[in-house]
Amino acid sequence: MDWDWIWKAVLIIVVGTLILRIAGRKSISQMTLAQTVIMIGIGSLLIQPVAGRNVWTTFGVGAVLVLTLVVIEYGQVKMNWLEKFITGESVPIIRNGQLDEKNLKKLRFTVDQLEMKLRQQNVTAISDLKSATLEPNGQVGYELKEDNKPATKQDIEDMKKEILSLKNALGSNVGVQESPKSNSNDIFKEVEDKGRNQNPPQQLQ
Repeated sequence: MDWDWIWKAVLIIVVGTLILRIAGRKSISQMTLAQTVIMIGIGSLLIQPVAGRNVWTTFGVGAVLVLTLVVIEYGQVKMNWLEKFITGESVPIIRNGQLDEKNLKKLRFTVDQLEMKLRQQNVTAISDLKSATLEPNGQVGYELKEDNKPATKQDIEDMKKEILSLKNALGSNVGVQESPKSNSNDIFKEVEDKGRNQNPPQQLQ
């Protein structure tokens, strides 16, 4: 009985780990198209020696694939046009608080998919956003409107100083009344209610 497959399997794990370690430590969601294609190719390639293919030829091809990936990534650092071609660019999907319907349709990105991404980042409503972009890795980057940005520690310290100044000037406690915030556009609530509070534009449904 041929026991070569045992040492081949062990060798594949060791060398494969080293090859993928050199290739980088990004998760699948962070990979560019080139990285994803090469990683899939390496994964398919590493199993070939078990099926009887020459193990050293396989490792040589894997090394060439990783070397190609390293050259591509180095080229992206040096040349912006290559980075745009290989990785792509961020695309605006919300401008000034409004959905960019043209880009959403062009990207084949639905409003439900956008809301899912925003919920994962604790954004309550699309109307809270000033702008948003779909990044090359598939993630959504966003900027909140000024009124919806969380207060920083400096903001809180400034407010405390102002309140103390008012108390000293008036000689009494000053109460602050919060205005109720409408949740009619809450994209978390619509999941709980299993319905949409506001329908997206007809062409994006």
